[in-house]
Order: sequence, then C-alpha cells, then structure tokens
Amino acid sequence: MPHDVIMPALGMAQDSGLIVSWLKSPGDPVKAGDALMEVETDKATMEVEAQADGFLTRVTAAAGDTVPVGNVVAVIAETADAAEEDVPAPATAAESPSQDEDEPAPADIPEGKSVIMPALGMAQDTGLLVAWAKAPGDQVAADNVLFEVETDKSTMEVPAGHDGFVAALLAEAGDTVPVGESVAIISAEKPADPQRRSAPTNAKPATASKDQAPKTEAAAPAKPTPAPVKAASVDGVILASPKARRLALAEGLDLTRLADAGHPQPYHVRDLETLRAMPARGTQAAASPEAAAARHLSARVPAAGLSRFLAWAREEADGALDQSALLAGFAGASLRATGGPTAPVVDVETLHSLKRFAETAEDDAATGEPDLILRDLRSSSLSGLRMGAEAAPVLTLVQADETLTLTLECAAGHLDARSAILLVSGFAGRLEDPLRHLL
Repeated sequence: MPHDVIMPALGMAQDSGLIVSWLKSPGDPVKAGDALMEVETDKATMEVEAQADGFLTRVTAAAGDTVPVGNVVAVIAETADAAEEDVPAPATAAESPSQDEDEPAPADIPEGKSVIMPALGMAQDTGLLVAWAKAPGDQVAADNVLFEVETDKSTMEVPAGHDGFVAALLAEAGDTVPVGESVAIISAEKPADPQRRSAPTNAKPATASKDQAPKTEAAAPAKPTPAPVKAASVDGVILASPKARRLALAEGLDLTRLADAGHPQPYHVRDLETLRAMPARGTQAAASPEAAAARHLSARVPAAGLSRFLAWAREEADGALDQSALLAGFAGASLRATGGPTAPVVDVETLHSLKRFAETAEDDAATGEPDLILRDLRSSSLSGLRMGAEAAPVLTLVQADETLTLTLECAAGHLDARSAILLVSGFAGRLEDPLRHLL
C-alpha cells in the first residue's frame, strides 16, 4: 500500500522545516533507509530516510519550500507506473482531516505560540498524549516539561518551547493527536479565560467512514454496555501499548494481573511500575528488589571535547563522517571494558534513523536483540528523560548548551551495579576525551 512521506519534527519546538534538496527524483526506486531529502531547521540539517520500499511519487514540495511539520511531501508507491487515482493525494493545510465540513468551527483559540505534537520517529504520524504537566493559566518557561507523549517506541517529556502562560490545552490525556497538530497555546500575557478541550480527531477514527460502520458494531446491541468501573479487554485481550507489551514480555511480567486488580486499560509503560511492585502469585516468595529494580544512572561532561574531535574527524574524512559509527565504537568499547561481550552489537537510534553496528559477520547479529542501544538525541530539545528498562541496556545522549548528559537505563539482570557504573564512566570519559578511545 502507498506510504506517505511527511515533514518530520527534528526538534520539539519546531513547527516547519525547509527542504534543502531532494536526493531522489519522482519515479526513482527507493529502499527503506535510503536518504530521500535534506531538511533544515533552526538547529540542524538532516537527511530524511524512506520508511518503505517502492517508488517515489507525488512530490508536492520543491527544494527551498518551507513545509509545516506533519504535512505530506511525497508518497512511496508500490509500482513506478502506479495510477494517480490509486495513490491518495497528500493532505494540505487547507485540507486538514481534523475537521469535517459539516462540523461547526471551534471556538476562537487564544493568540500565542503554538506547541505541536512532535514526531519522535520518522515513521510516526500520531502520538498519544499521556499526561499534562501544566494546567490552563499556569506560567511556564521554555524548558519546563509541558506534557508526556507516547509512540509505539518510546515515552518522552516534551518541553513548552516558549516562555509565557498556558492559554489553551487543545487535547486531553488519552487523546491520539496527528504529528504537527497544535496541542497547546502559550501566550505572552496571563490569559483572562484559559481554555481546555479535547482533540477533534478523537471523535473520528480513521478506520471507519460515515457510510460504513465497522463490522464489530453490528453485534454491539447484543452485548450489554460494560460498566465504567474499568476498561474491559476485548474478547479476553489485554489492551496495552506496543512498548508496554514488549517490556512486559522481556521482564516476564503478566499484564493480566493489572486487569485482575482492577487497574483501568489500556496499559502504558508507566503502569509497569505498579505491576513490578505487585507480590508474586500464590505462596512463592516475592522476587528480590535486585531482580525487580531498574537501574538509572546519569553523567554530565563538557561537549567541547566531542565537538572538536568530530570536526577533526570530518576534515580527515573529507566530509564523509558517520557520527553514528564513531559513537557506536565508543559505546561498544565501554561495554566490552565491563567484561561484556567481546564483539558487542550496538543499535544507534536518532530522531530519524536506526543503524546497527556489529564487529562480527554472523547472521544472528543482524536479526537478534542488540547488546546495547545508544540513542543519540543531541539534535532534540530534550534535557533529560526517564523511560524505564527495555530489552537491552539503553544509553541516551542529549545536549543542553555546552553540556552533554549521558543516561543509562537497564534492568538489574542486564548489568550488575559495578558493570553499570563502569559502562557510564567509560563512555562519559570517551565523550570528554575521544582520543582516549583511539589511543
């Protein structure tokens, strides 16, 4: 099926991006991972990669165009000669799907700076608003956390991006909001009548049209309306986010225990803390705190050393520098120094790409779980995060001004306390003085 290519958010406060150049032409074949275009924001210029195999069609923006975040700029079709009518036309700002022609226009929104739903991954087109950290009328600074957002891969805190007051919250916790859609308004002056409303897209699921209701609704009258005490599962299926399911499976946690205890569904990553704290079933002794706890370590180092090293390496390589490969080498060497695997497999994730680096040619290195995940989020506006243990230890790198903050999160079973400390200390040392790794 056709795949939309959207303008991504390379920063949390970004609402548009400038297309610097197209690296593929209409009709060209593309593979998932191929660079399609270069996009520039006020902080960075990055390559945007294809998220599906196919042929590039329906290019609606040219080099030099500034495009709002979330707008479709091209379509990847299954065949080169795909008929125009078979490829859905990209949505434009004038054809926003968030409001139907028959609906009345919403009440006037207060004036101010808009805060949008960010794209935490290149293939993401919506985000689940988990919780608001501020209320209407509250005063905020640009770096204050405004809300939490969850995708199928992560849960992150999003800063306000502007100094001022919360004039309007345009979505409620639990709403799924399209990328690029405004979720809040920050005004310079304290609002006289701050507003709060639900996202309009919540009332219209994209999977059902006006003329054809989902098949499951036909049988609905035969079932009594479920009691509102807790959200019921569907035919015995537990409702949970993909990430919550993945973490529960990796840690051997049973999500049905939350349902049996009356905790409302759907479950998210934050609900796993409640599940971890539950006593073991039956008469078996509860798991020890060491087995249940997740490790969370942080370190801060000056960014100058890494910046100078990358500038030197870029010059030596005539501009062809793969920063992800260098960082994977630093992280792998730091893990090996703890007594870990001699040829570690490291996944490097950025806001727009995922690459695997392995020192072995074995096939299972390309398909199995990595030994270490490194999230390079230096180009984002994040200043810190706490996401919980995943299937492998996770090192996250963010930058604020001239300081790099390194965070390690892992399950106690991945690394003992000494190894976790050695890993963070070793990687922090290599970031501060990269020549230490080369020597």
